[in-house]
Amino acid sequence: MSNSYYSNGKLLITGEYGVLDGALSLAVPTKYGQALTVQENNTNSITWQSIDHQGAIWFEGDFNLKNNKSINTTDSETAETLLRILCEAKKLNSEFLINSSGYKVTTQLDFPRNWGLGSSSTLINNIAQWACVDPFKLLWNSFSGSGYDIACAMHNTPILYQLKGKKPIVTPIAFNPSFKEHIYFVHLNKKQNSREGISAYRNSKFDKDQFISAQTILTNKFSTCDSLEEFQKLIIEHETLVASIINETPVKQKYFIDYTGAIKSLGAWGGDFIMAVGSKTTPTYFKNKGYATIIPYQEMIL
Repeated sequence: MSNSYYSNGKLLITGEYGVLDGALSLAVPTKYGQALTVQENNTNSITWQSIDHQGAIWFEGDFNLKNNKSINTTDSETAETLLRILCEAKKLNSEFLINSSGYKVTTQLDFPRNWGLGSSSTLINNIAQWACVDPFKLLWNSFSGSGYDIACAMHNTPILYQLKGKKPIVTPIAFNPSFKEHIYFVHLNKKQNSREGISAYRNSKFDKDQFISAQTILTNKFSTCDSLEEFQKLIIEHETLVASIINETPVKQKYFIDYTGAIKSLGAWGGDFIMAVGSKTTPTYFKNKGYATIIPYQEMIL
C-alpha cells in the first residue's frame, strides 16, 4: 500500500517582511513543487530517501519508530530536521505512525534545491497531508514564518495572504496580468537565508503600523493592476518602501542600474529569485550579465 502527496512551490510577489506582522501580501504558487510517496513495509523503521530534480539522491536516513531517533543517515542536520517535523506531527495527531510496522518514504523535488521555491514548505505540507494535521500548525510548531508558503503549497491559483492574530487568511484571486509576457523570474545564483533577513527586519526601528498599512495598500494595487507602466511604478514604490525599513539598497540599484525596466526582490532580500519586468530583450540582458536561469512568467507560475 502506498500514498502520494504533492505540494506547490511559491514566490512572494509583495509584502516581504511585513507579511510576518499582518500586511496583506500577494503570493503565487509555482509549476515547480515537491512530491512525497509513502509505502508501508515491515522494517519497524522509516526509511527515508530524498531525490533532487535531476533524479540524484541527496539524502538518506533510517529512523526508529519507537524512540524517534535516527539510526543511519547521510546528513545529521537534515535527519534532525525531519525528526522534528515528524515528532511535531505526532503531537498534533497521536495516531500518526502508531499502528505501522514501517515505511519507505521518498521525496522528489521538481526544482534545484538552491532556487528557494520552498523545499521546506512543500515538505511540511506533504507531511501534514500524510499525518492528517493542520499544515500551518505543523509549520509554526516546527519552525517559524508567516505561512504564506504553506498557503501556496495547497492552492493552485495566486492568493492574497494575511495573518490576523495567528490566523492565516487566504483568498484565492484571479491574478493574471495582461502584460505577463513582459515578466521574467531571474535566479541570482545564490541562496538567501530567510532567517537572517527576518532578524535584520526585527532589529530595525520604524513605525510598524504605517509600514503594514503601506504594504497592504500596495498589494491591493498590484493585484488589480492592468497596466505594464503602472506595474513598474508599483515595483519601484514597493522596493523603496522596504529599503527604507531594512536599510538595504534595492537590487536594481545594487546590481542592475543600467536595466531599463523594473526589478523587484521576492521574499527576503539578497538572493533566490528576482522579478524583472521589461521587454523581449530582458533574457538577453541577464544572460549577458552571467545569469543563466531566466524563466518567463507563463513557465513559472501555476
